[in-house]
Amino acid sequence: MTKKEAKELLDKLLEKEKAEGLKASDRFDIPPQDMPAQDAVERRSNVNEVATGYTETQARLEAMRCIQCKNAPCIEGCPVRIEIKDFIAEIAKGNYKKALEIIKQNSLLPAVCGRVCPQEVQCQLTCTIGKRNNDPTKAVSIGRLERFVADLDKDNASIPEVASDTGMKVAVIGSGPGGIVAAADARRAGHDVTIFEAFHKTGGVMVYGIPEFRLPKAIVQKEIDVLKKIGVKIKCNFIVGRTRTIDELIKEDGFNAVYIGVGAGLPRFMGIEGESLVGVYSANEYLTRANLMKAYDFGKGADTPIAVSKKVAVIGGGNVTMDSARTAVRLGAEKVYLIYRRSEKEMPARIEEVHHAKEEGIEFHILQSPKRIIGDEKGKVKAIECLRYELGEPDDSGRRRPIPIEGSEFTIDVDTVIVAIGNIANPLIRQTTPELEFNKWGNIVVDENCKTSMEGVYAGGDIVLGAATVILAMGQGRIAAAAINEYLSKNDLGTKD
Repeated sequence: MTKKEAKELLDKLLEKEKAEGLKASDRFDIPPQDMPAQDAVERRSNVNEVATGYTETQARLEAMRCIQCKNAPCIEGCPVRIEIKDFIAEIAKGNYKKALEIIKQNSLLPAVCGRVCPQEVQCQLTCTIGKRNNDPTKAVSIGRLERFVADLDKDNASIPEVASDTGMKVAVIGSGPGGIVAAADARRAGHDVTIFEAFHKTGGVMVYGIPEFRLPKAIVQKEIDVLKKIGVKIKCNFIVGRTRTIDELIKEDGFNAVYIGVGAGLPRFMGIEGESLVGVYSANEYLTRANLMKAYDFGKGADTPIAVSKKVAVIGGGNVTMDSARTAVRLGAEKVYLIYRRSEKEMPARIEEVHHAKEEGIEFHILQSPKRIIGDEKGKVKAIECLRYELGEPDDSGRRRPIPIEGSEFTIDVDTVIVAIGNIANPLIRQTTPELEFNKWGNIVVDENCKTSMEGVYAGGDIVLGAATVILAMGQGRIAAAAINEYLSKNDLGTKD
């Protein structure tokens, strides 16, 4: 649909709505609005955001597709329970400021969530329009509409109000999405809040893990600036468990409550021959070098070097795999192979990310998995040997189990291998905090209020859930902050010496 056609359709619908109102059948007939994006060839050589955002006309048309279900099933699919139909109704009317106010009652990071959250398996999965079309990608584009109104708030003018000082101190460990929400909610209650961040920049996975072309860092910085404006203190280069332990923060530094939102930043490897060769990266290292330390800025003041690769194999099928593969393209790789042991149907990556990766020329090697990485006489990667697979019965995850085909080995010439098969919990907190209870995977055990086994200590996000989305981490940060606020109000602890 051209801009002219979209404008004509919107004018026609607004006229009809004013005269006689729009029926559900009228709304069903409105075509889904595609997200404008950079040209697939041009974007291979830049790190600018790929999806460029809805126009006002597109946003209003997309919002008009919502039939305003009384039971609002989309809310059930939202981890922070945004009043989705209400904010969409305001967009349809052109009341964008009101729409954003409704979102911000439940979500502090709409510009982030609108870009990176997997709406197709959350709020859009339960959307009536999507179910009618038997396709969550044909649901009302809730995330894109959330992004639209968030992006209009250029100056981040909506600064939360802060209650009077309580005299209580709250430590937030980690400045990712869960930490940001927990810090904001605890500060709004009047507590003295300090965020402790291990890296030299705040933002957690939103800064070091998600590439600029998917989530511009300036957007994350805007949210950090809001925290500072309401009085949250931030200390970077501070590793809890090394610089100070949790016990020391409480007993010596006077913190009355602690929220642990450190993520699960220890990468998994495959345990195959050749993983120690030069040219093998974990996705964590590769993306951190490229994103946080701007390795893509060759010769322009990058904080770290990164090898120039010609042929890259990326192992895995999730969003981090797509991010790594698409980053490799932008770093100048001539060939990027994505190797995944199941079929594309089983891939956990977002549909949009898979689509963008294919557009950018990444070659998908489906139903294949590495058997060993082959090095040259200097210990550098020169090839990867893979095995072909077929799918068997579903496993515990509900996905069909990959079964190797005997004798199907083959090799691909590569000079770089990026392993993107997930993360496990970093053991540092566990090693230095024996009072905390952990499960067998190294994740912190919490109750329904995100309370740990240690008095006054709460936790959420990947360190609790394993692999979580941005909005799931935010949801836990909100639950934990509410529990912390209640804990501090019921226990008149006062400020410790």
